[in-house]
Order: sequence, then C-alpha cells, then structure tokens
Amino acid sequence: MRIPILRLGRILLVSIQVDLTDTDAMQFQSDLVARVAEIEALGVAIDITALDVVDSYMARVINDTASMSRLLGAEVVICGVQPFVALTLVEMGRELLGADCAFNLDQGLEMLRERIAQRGDAELGEDDDAWPINN
Repeated sequence: MRIPILRLGRILLVSIQVDLTDTDAMQFQSDLVARVAEIEALGVAIDITALDVVDSYMARVINDTASMSRLLGAEVVICGVQPFVALTLVEMGRELLGADCAFNLDQGLEMLRERIAQRGDAELGEDDDAWPINN
C-alpha cells in the first residue's frame, strides 16, 4: 500500500491513515525522501492523527524519515500524535528527534511556514496563493 504524498507549493503533506506493515513503512520512507529531493521541498508535514498505535519500528521509521528529509533541506513537523501514542513512545524510550510535533495539521503547517520564513526561504513555490495558512 502506497501512502499518498500531496504537494502544496514546495511543502509536502503526508497523512498516514492506516497501520503500515514493515514493507509499507519502508516504501513510505523511500517515496517521501525521493519526493523531497525531486521537488527540493522546503517543508514536510507528516500527519499521524489516525494512528492509535505506533510501535517502536514505526517510530524509528518516522524519526529516520524526518531526519533524512532534514538532511535534504526540508523542515519537518509531525502532526496529530495521539495521547496514547505519546505515552507509548515515552515508555518505550523513543523520541521523534528528527522533527517537532504539532497538535494538528493546521498548527503543523503554520509551524512550517514560520520556520521556512525564518531561514529566509520565502519562496514556497508557484502555488503561494493556494497556501492554506492566513497571514
């Protein structure tokens, strides 16, 4: 199963809606990192609101994917971590070090926009008018 990767200018949005097998998780990682490089993405929002459980493998995949994206020059925000998922990650000793977290997608996109502006990459792409955050 491939996870859809949406493009908003030079921002990529990924929403993981189902539990992934190990193979699906690696495909997700490969697809997202390739897309970041392909469009020279400035930001990535990974929405995990629909996930009730994140095991240690999936936490590592998300963390590694965020780190890889950052190495390619994209800011990364993980959106929608559920309370039980946060509790489980802390109990397992796992952290999402490759990205900051936001309560929801709106907040995550706002964080990305602020970070991109702070680092001086104001050019979000041709679809700037379609950017979903109000100034």
